[in-house]
Amino acid sequence: MRFPTVKEQLDIITANVVELISVGELEQKLLHSLKTGVPLKVKLGADPSRPDLHLGHSVVLRKLREFQDLGHEAILIIGDFTAMIGDPSGKSKTRPQLSAKEARENGESYFEQASKILDPDKTTICYNSDWLGAMKFADIIRLSSHYTVARMLERDDFERRYRSNEPISIHEFLYPLAQGMDSVHLKNDIELGGTDQKFNLLVGRDLQREYGIPPQVCITMELLVGSDGKEKMSKSLGNAICFNDPPSEMYGKVLSIPDPLIETWCRLLVPQTERAATSAILEQRETDPRSAKRALAREIVASYYSRSAAADAETHFDQLFVHKKAPDHIELFLFEEQSLPLIDLLVTLGAAPSKSEARRMIQQNSILVDERKISEIHEKIDLDIEPKIIKAGKRRFFKVAAKKTF
Repeated sequence: MRFPTVKEQLDIITANVVELISVGELEQKLLHSLKTGVPLKVKLGADPSRPDLHLGHSVVLRKLREFQDLGHEAILIIGDFTAMIGDPSGKSKTRPQLSAKEARENGESYFEQASKILDPDKTTICYNSDWLGAMKFADIIRLSSHYTVARMLERDDFERRYRSNEPISIHEFLYPLAQGMDSVHLKNDIELGGTDQKFNLLVGRDLQREYGIPPQVCITMELLVGSDGKEKMSKSLGNAICFNDPPSEMYGKVLSIPDPLIETWCRLLVPQTERAATSAILEQRETDPRSAKRALAREIVASYYSRSAAADAETHFDQLFVHKKAPDHIELFLFEEQSLPLIDLLVTLGAAPSKSEARRMIQQNSILVDERKISEIHEKIDLDIEPKIIKAGKRRFFKVAAKKTF
């Protein structure tokens, strides 16, 4: 493998990085890689606590892709074992633990979605249950002997909870040790993570040293602020844009971000290969932020789908919100029943994830049937006369009918 020069690699690697521990060690690793022709092993740990990825996850995934493009080995660790512990990073209370089945299923979905950014053929995927699950209790005791309670309490979230008398379970102390054992097992050269993962990354570095392995370089990336412009992007806060959101929904959500986010989102979400597009957006944001957000939305949609999908998403958005028209093409759903309760219909269509959410949408006047706003949560929809158009929220349309109608 022919690598770029150390300087050329450093220019790419250090872009948008919050902290790099340490630059000198990274230079030495890159130089050794250049001399030997052996790629560096770059690790990213993925917590499969949720099955869907959002743009916040893309920041560190794009950095991993940059390492791939430079010729290095990308290792994606699905933390199916550590997910059963629950990462307390940035949390003020104990996180719920997943079952082994839930963690594995979420992990499979994670890799599938991450492949929208990573080159799947050049990505090594591992599940840390393969080695952590094989450890015996004596191994865990030896591992625990390498870290003190005092050092654990240096971690910001543990310290806050300790001082405020919030409970900290012993198993939470095992999370960073277990994640550190991933680095010991893999003997990786570099580990990536968000700024909220700094403590865990440093534990891995320390444990590698304890086990006689050259310590990893730690690289932390910025946490993306969500579409509300206030909090870190999170599905639970309702400010997330997910990898699997339909193009039109993704486009519309980007347009809704506050103007001050344009610069940060351009820098963190548009691939470095599209720097010219980024520059044009940043120049435009001062005089015409609306057009700048349109351009940003096109770039983001194109990076997960295609240029044509981005153009169609923009057309779809304009038809709905500028010209106030329903889309030309709405998918038709056929049912055996002649009528169905609206709540059941919304869940079946995927317009609502649950009946309680469907009720909430109806109560908030978010559901229209043939342009008629629905307020009665027990209403039944007749399907056997002619197709009905259901509008859920601002952007989602469904055409429904009984099979015998066709």
